[in-house]
Amino acid sequence: MSATVALLDELVGFDTTSSRSNLALVERVADRLDGAGARIRLSHDDERGKANILASFGPRAPGGIVLSGHTDVVPVDGQNWSSDPFRLTERDGKLYGRGAADMKGFVAACLAAADGFTSADLARPIHIALSYDEEIGCLGVPRLIDDLLAHEEKPDLAIVGEPTGMRLGDRHRGFLGFRTRFEGKAAHSSDPSAGASAIYPAADFIGFLKSIGHRAGAGIDRTTVNIGRIEGGSAINIVPSACEVLWEFRPVTAQDAEETELLIAAYLARAMPQEVRQSTQRRVHVPPLSPASNEQALVVAAGIGGIGPPLAMPFGTEAGFFQAAGISTAVCGPGSIAQAHQPDEWIERSQLDAADAFLARLTEWASRRQF
Repeated sequence: MSATVALLDELVGFDTTSSRSNLALVERVADRLDGAGARIRLSHDDERGKANILASFGPRAPGGIVLSGHTDVVPVDGQNWSSDPFRLTERDGKLYGRGAADMKGFVAACLAAADGFTSADLARPIHIALSYDEEIGCLGVPRLIDDLLAHEEKPDLAIVGEPTGMRLGDRHRGFLGFRTRFEGKAAHSSDPSAGASAIYPAADFIGFLKSIGHRAGAGIDRTTVNIGRIEGGSAINIVPSACEVLWEFRPVTAQDAEETELLIAAYLARAMPQEVRQSTQRRVHVPPLSPASNEQALVVAAGIGGIGPPLAMPFGTEAGFFQAAGISTAVCGPGSIAQAHQPDEWIERSQLDAADAFLARLTEWASRRQF
């Protein structure tokens, strides 16, 4: 069993579903990386039930590279697995387990490479950055980046190891999620005029969001809109006093995000009946990753084994946060996104081998005195 597969076996054994704490895994990983000689920093959430890990190798110097991944996984509830999802199982060269592809396979490869980072004469630092709660909106990564920039020299590059089959990814849409609450006045339905329905303006708002989505179109190069949940009312014979709508849109660029949010806010400001109040709360904001000409991270990743040409990804990642911090960023990692979140999630051994080779070449690159 290779070191990476053995580490993946261990990582899969931790149930780090986003609704649970990841601290048991964090403690184990931090101990291993500390033993490998890394500078270790943890940054916790407000409740101190979860933590990010930042492990830095090599000199405290500019020009470093970040290897970014996440420790949380999606639930297995309601899925029909043929084996224990939290025990790595191999069949026909495929390794099955929750998070095997998304994205504990990449994390395991980084941990396996850590001893090589230590023994190499690094000319520039390598940072392993593992965040919490990526699956529910990249909640941990802003704190991780702040901690990185506060305590280490600013890196030049970041590679996010989401599963791309080791293809290079240079763009994806962002994600903004909202909750809009409408509050009216309850009344007996025999006299609706005595109340103010919260559902009617909510329904109009949903129609407006639908019109925006229809106008924008679908696909990874278009801003899309989705209404995920509607909840309101209490009984068939009561005018509903409250209704909540959970909705999101996925912008292609930061400008798209700003323009769409302003458009929706303008509608809500003008369209509310006088007797109905509304409040809108932004719950999630994941910035898009935008392609840039001669992106340094793409050039470096291509030179150490990332497969081109760069592709547009249908899924979001934390890459946009690194790019927004002024760090050149690409996405490249082992496994297939088609396996992510699925029952019997798997990754091929060959993909882990490719990640191992990629990180070995990264170590050689980081040891050069010149780019």
